This record gives sequence, C-alpha cells and structure tokens, in this order.
Amino acid sequence: MSDDARQGPGIGRDEYVLRPIGRVESPLLDRASAPKQGDEGSPDAWLVFEPDVADGLRDLAVGTDVLVLTWLDRADRDVLSVHPRGDARTRVRGVFDTRSPDRPNPIGLHRVHITTIDGLRMGVRDLEALDGTPIVDVKPVLGGIGER
Repeated sequence: MSDDARQGPGIGRDEYVLRPIGRVESPLLDRASAPKQGDEGSPDAWLVFEPDVADGLRDLAVGTDVLVLTWLDRADRDVLSVHPRGDARTRVRGVFDTRSPDRPNPIGLHRVHITTIDGLRMGVRDLEALDGTPIVDVKPVLGGIGER
C-alpha cells in the first residue's frame, strides 16, 4: 500500500483499524462508580469473546493472570493533561505520565486474574472497566527469561 493510501485524517497521520474481540460484562455502569485501578475494590466481571477468536483463547487457564487491552470508548480523546486520579490538589501532569482513561488513544491496560472459563466467557477479578467496554487484545503476563 502506498504512503498516500495509508494517510488517514489530518496531515501525515496514518489510520489504524482495531476491531473488538469481545466485550466486558461488569456491574460497573459509570465512571463515578468505578475504582481507579482494578485492585482497588473492583467487582468480579466477565470477558465475553467473539466466536471467531475462540481458538486464540484455548491455552488460557483458570488461576493465571493476563493483560487485557480495552478500548475505553467513553473517554475524552482531546485530553492531554490531567490532575492524577482526578485530585485537584495534585499538580497537573501530561496524560502520558498517568493512567487516566482520557487520552488521544484511550487504550486500557488491565492485569486481571482468571477465575472461571466457560466457553467464550472468562470470569476475572481486578478489572475496573465499565460494562460494555470493548476488548481489543489479551496477552500473557511474562515471567522471568527462563520461564518464557
């Protein structure tokens, strides 16, 4: 593909396409009720995957941790600086030095623990994502070099 054909909106910007491989099912319905991080009191949740990615899930196991990448679809993509954790008493910092969901490309990164696997549904804990959040990838948590 030529460079001209890859150009997306704006001058000199490439456009990339992500497709959800699943969605989060969670009792968390809005940002106000969600913890800032998954290990800060998040409820148990489900990762519900599309049938066409089933083969990619086959080696995931109950009792392991994985990294789940989500698309934070309710984020404000125009934000470049924030008060960390929404605390106005802290100094404003560039968004790339924070875990704010509001950012130009709102990719969520969540380390979760798999508690249940039922076909295309995976029960997890430590997930602070809202109900309906699109899942874009799952990756293993790597151990030391000798464990890879």
